[in-house]
Amino acid sequence: MSDRTKKRLPFLEDTSHPHSKFYHRKEVPAGTVLIREGEIAKKAFLIEKGCIRAWVNNNGRDITFQFFFENEAVSSSESFRKNIPSLFTIETVEPCILHWIYKKDLETVVEDVSKLPNLKSKAIISVFERQYQYMRQLISFVIDTPEQRYLKLLLEKPHIIRRVPLQYIATYLGVTPVSLSRIRKRVSTM
Repeated sequence: MSDRTKKRLPFLEDTSHPHSKFYHRKEVPAGTVLIREGEIAKKAFLIEKGCIRAWVNNNGRDITFQFFFENEAVSSSESFRKNIPSLFTIETVEPCILHWIYKKDLETVVEDVSKLPNLKSKAIISVFERQYQYMRQLISFVIDTPEQRYLKLLLEKPHIIRRVPLQYIATYLGVTPVSLSRIRKRVSTM
């Protein structure tokens, strides 16, 4: 477990911590579907190691709209919270080490955390930060060209370029793999 993970999520390693009993460690290979579009999410996941993508099916084509990495939480939030079918699939991109928790157990953890102003504030900030990132991505799809979106990704999130297969990056940028290849070639000659 990385030092950053230990610092952010000490209860994953400290079995005497009251929240540690709620989390279950799981190692999964790349390509593992954690939540399928249309299913009701029963678990939330914390990523110790690896990369996960969230994607939707659009007439047989998958469109990636988010990547998650170490020390991030992922679930189909609305499905998990409201017991409704998930609007998207969550799948591992790399082999992952995950810590998962059931909804009822997470509710206990959230209730405990909400009693601690510092942790509650961090949780709220994290939610708003994720919402801000989704809004930026949506606006980028409206106003930027695919090449501009690629350049922003290259500058702002180079870890995605380094770790994620190009086929998923293409769907994330809203282009075909062939178009992404052309964009990469143009950018490399700039």
